[in-house]
Amino acid sequence: MSDAAQPRYQRIKDYILSGIRDRHFLPGCKIPPELELARQFGVSRMTVNKAVRDLAEAGILLRFAGDGTYVAERKAESPLLDINNIAAEIEARGHRHTAHVILLEAAPASEEVALRLSVRAGGAVYHSLIVHCEDDVPIQLEDRYVNPAFAPDYLRQDFSERTPNDYLMQSCPLTDIEHSVEAVLPGAAEQALLGIAAAEPCLLVLRRTWSHKKLVSFARLTHPGLRYKLRSQTRVKK
Repeated sequence: MSDAAQPRYQRIKDYILSGIRDRHFLPGCKIPPELELARQFGVSRMTVNKAVRDLAEAGILLRFAGDGTYVAERKAESPLLDINNIAAEIEARGHRHTAHVILLEAAPASEEVALRLSVRAGGAVYHSLIVHCEDDVPIQLEDRYVNPAFAPDYLRQDFSERTPNDYLMQSCPLTDIEHSVEAVLPGAAEQALLGIAAAEPCLLVLRRTWSHKKLVSFARLTHPGLRYKLRSQTRVKK
């Protein structure tokens, strides 16, 4: 659709979205007042108000009576009911994913891991510890244990180039998931790896995954609460 054929409020929305994308309007900063935008685009303030209201309802802008309108701080977001590749999620937002592999080893299963993964305590499991970053900002600490019987090449992977999720989906397609979520305060290791303070709350997702009734992996996914959110959408049966 040409600019002339676009609704006038859509042109203003596109202008604001382009400014956010190009970092002319940074998160937490105020956008131009509605009267200024009305003069700039030669439209009524009502038209500007509709564009701003639409973006506020979408969570992109925050409006404060008597103060102005600000760009919302955008949190990384993942669906709670699905298993998505975090690298693909980040790239879909137009951002850059990087991963720092802290550990990749065979290790004896602790009693907790053995219980979660349905293996013998002390038996060998594969263990990876990876920090996932969005535009160089840590948003997830992935602490994962894998049953070697179902992913024998796990330790041979370069998880700075591909995610464990990507490898597991190809080697043993995941068919079932179990999630639990809780709020926690980070320990010293989490603080150091995620670059957060001791008082910053985190979202901890405990995830188990199956491939055709075979329990493949157990992961602790720790996210800084101020940088991340989880969402869920379910169709209600009538």
